[in-house]
Amino acid sequence: MPDDRVRGWVITGIITLVGGYLRLQNLGFPTNQGTPVFDEKHYVPQAWQMLRNGGYEDNYGYELVVHPPLAKQLIAAGEWLVGYNSWGWRLSAALAGVLIVFLTVRIARRLTRSTLLGAIAGVLVICDGVLHLQSRMGMLDIFIALFVLAAFGCLLCDRDQVRERLAVAVGEGWADESKFGPRLGFRWWRFGAGLMLGLAFAVKWSGLYYMLAFGLLCVFFDVAARRAAGVERPWLGTVVRDVAPALWAIVAIPVLVYLGDYAAWFASETATDRNLAETKNLDPGFWAWVPAALRSLGAYTVSVLDFHAHLLTPKDSPHAYESKPWTWPMGLRPMLYHYESGDTVTGCGDRDCVRATMLIGTPALWWLALPMLGWGLWRSLFTMDWRYAAVLVGYLAGLLPWFLNLDRQMYFFYATPMAPFLILGLTLILGQILGSARRGFERRGTGLLVVALYVGLVVANFVWLWPILNADAITGERWQAELWLPSWR
Repeated sequence: MPDDRVRGWVITGIITLVGGYLRLQNLGFPTNQGTPVFDEKHYVPQAWQMLRNGGYEDNYGYELVVHPPLAKQLIAAGEWLVGYNSWGWRLSAALAGVLIVFLTVRIARRLTRSTLLGAIAGVLVICDGVLHLQSRMGMLDIFIALFVLAAFGCLLCDRDQVRERLAVAVGEGWADESKFGPRLGFRWWRFGAGLMLGLAFAVKWSGLYYMLAFGLLCVFFDVAARRAAGVERPWLGTVVRDVAPALWAIVAIPVLVYLGDYAAWFASETATDRNLAETKNLDPGFWAWVPAALRSLGAYTVSVLDFHAHLLTPKDSPHAYESKPWTWPMGLRPMLYHYESGDTVTGCGDRDCVRATMLIGTPALWWLALPMLGWGLWRSLFTMDWRYAAVLVGYLAGLLPWFLNLDRQMYFFYATPMAPFLILGLTLILGQILGSARRGFERRGTGLLVVALYVGLVVANFVWLWPILNADAITGERWQAELWLPSWR
């Protein structure tokens, strides 16, 4: 790691403060005449129910409880602190967005061993339109992005810690006492990754994809570490020494965290489908030995899975802003969350004013997704660069599973957890462009110029998009100028 530890923390703090200011400024705007906008209309009232009930939903009049409770409980925490208003129902999401800025700086610094590149990653993540707007909405996806990124950071720390322990074993001469290699003791960072994955799972079930992807990543990290330490049978050593503890940390711990998040649901008698097994007189069959409460949760889960599986696109009337996953890497189908125009909208200096918020990835970032993927795959496969491989695991875990059921309704905000990994991948490329100081002043200077120009382009692109990310009043002509592609309209 770089030896400028204090400087690294100071820069991290400054960038996080800037990100926090931009996430929190005018957070309560816009609203739909004081009510939530877009999908906030689902989750904000459900969060208020949880606050009223002590952590669970009980809305039988409009039963649309189709996600685990954690994100709504976090939204409820903001409503408890500030009240049932737009600041209250968006505060927790904004804080999650600020933490994503913090984590991206630290993770990029660890990946690249460069405080400068960590700072650049922080600037890029601040300037991404998707992360900016999702941090300012009372929705769920910013929370899964936070916990997945935190899990990834924990795995990187675990990787470094394992190699440090193996280095001690090699230095002291006992690394090869067994053909499986040494035992590595309790791995707190891996345990932390399991906790974070459990929290992601308790936000949305898509957290399962990250449990699988990061579990495999953890195994490959262990194999590479044992091979580097000269272990005679690194694969077998990983199976013998590491797989069982990894299953406990990356699978069992998340499941326990997930069930723990339903504590209020288990404790209640009136939560949504709390007594489903009894009220529907479901035949338990083989599961008769399972407590009725767990069987009710299982039946409730199956019904929600059935809802998602049959949430298909009507061929005669598709949703106006639906998109498929092949459009997400380049953000080809943004989503309009709020729009108003006419006599009620003023402040643009013209008679025809527009206020809008659109979920759109900053093109200077998102339009480089495919080159980033291509270069990352090349570096992973042909130069064995583990950094690109790790970042691609995080990115593709948020993209590829959605190709399994293309008939299902899907929307661009599902791509929110991909954004930090896109930025980490671009940061690795910028690090290569920047080059090492050992390669000469001229080479370093040219690289620094290219990187500075690119970062400036991203910042300028974000500034241009600012009005439609924050519902500033703009003229009708400016609104049309913001819509660069036909698919954005």
